[in-house]
Amino acid sequence: MAGQLIKRADSTWLVRVYLGRDGKGRRKYVNRTVHGTKRDAQMMLNRLLVARDTGQVVEQARMTLDAYLDQWLEAAVKPRVRARTHAEYKATLERYVRKPIGAVRLASLRAVDIQDLYTQMQANGQGGMVRLTHTLLKGALRQAVKWEMIAKNPADHVDLPKRQRGSKIRALTPPEVDSFLKATVSSRWNAFFHLLVGTGLRPSEALALTWRDVDLAAGTVTVRRSLGWLRGEKRFVFNDPKTPSSRRTVPLPLGLVRVLADHLVRADLDDLIFRARSGNPAHQRTIVQEAFKPALERAGLSKDVRLYDLRHTHATLLLLTGVNPKVVSERLGHSSVAITLDVYSHVLPNMQAEAAEKLDELLYGDEEEEVPARVAN
Repeated sequence: MAGQLIKRADSTWLVRVYLGRDGKGRRKYVNRTVHGTKRDAQMMLNRLLVARDTGQVVEQARMTLDAYLDQWLEAAVKPRVRARTHAEYKATLERYVRKPIGAVRLASLRAVDIQDLYTQMQANGQGGMVRLTHTLLKGALRQAVKWEMIAKNPADHVDLPKRQRGSKIRALTPPEVDSFLKATVSSRWNAFFHLLVGTGLRPSEALALTWRDVDLAAGTVTVRRSLGWLRGEKRFVFNDPKTPSSRRTVPLPLGLVRVLADHLVRADLDDLIFRARSGNPAHQRTIVQEAFKPALERAGLSKDVRLYDLRHTHATLLLLTGVNPKVVSERLGHSSVAITLDVYSHVLPNMQAEAAEKLDELLYGDEEEEVPARVAN
């Protein structure tokens, strides 16, 4: 007997392949439960037969989803992502997947199990994490299909909740920027805040800079890495840029060059530009609590402004002043200008209005006729 297809219920099949006898003469089988059509079950049978005939180890189907995710994280994820990303994946799966459905057998996991999981997440006020959870779980199960541990990916047949647009990003106006930076003059993080506003660097990128990354004579700063915090291991880690475009050289405004030059005079001439008082890398949360929030209060600005909003401020101000979105995208380190335009779509109406005014001046600048009353009304 090479293999069997046994119908258990509607759209449920038991796939069985004979592996031979063990040392005690007992028959050995590998079994897989397939939820789908007979064709899906036949495809699984064919894969198992090939795996058996080519000498590959075929694991029993008793593995739980929890155990499989351990294997996936170690064998498929860890070798190709940064340590911080691996830790974030692990923590997300632990909280949203492994605790509620980790005990389910991998081969028995159904689309409805995953659908119920997402429904419960929404009911618990965790709807904002559904899409990230789905991306990770779907990717993990896709690998299980490649490893021939399941016939098809149950996550392919799940309906996700309608995407809800987040609240509009918060960008400071020029007067607010002026008030904020004046409120940071006496702060040891003054140059750090100037850098975020003047370059649009991510805070994690700015905190990873060394003086070797800054060329004050040329007026540039080069991003080569970012600073991450591994919460589970309670240690800092320097990561490579997320994408090739994140590794970039950004021209500095002349005023920012002067600020950095002044910071250099008062700083130690070694390694990190911005450090904790201990000399170690600085934690963003500490900067926010000890310097950023107090500066917002002194400037009379909302406490809801985030440190990351200084990056948004940089991009928004450039777009509003007519800088080409492609240039803004390159300064931010986005992988494409489409991302920039999507994130800062709120700026586009103003840009469109300005474009219309410029076009009017170009095409009709010499005409001084008034707008016809029927149009004006």
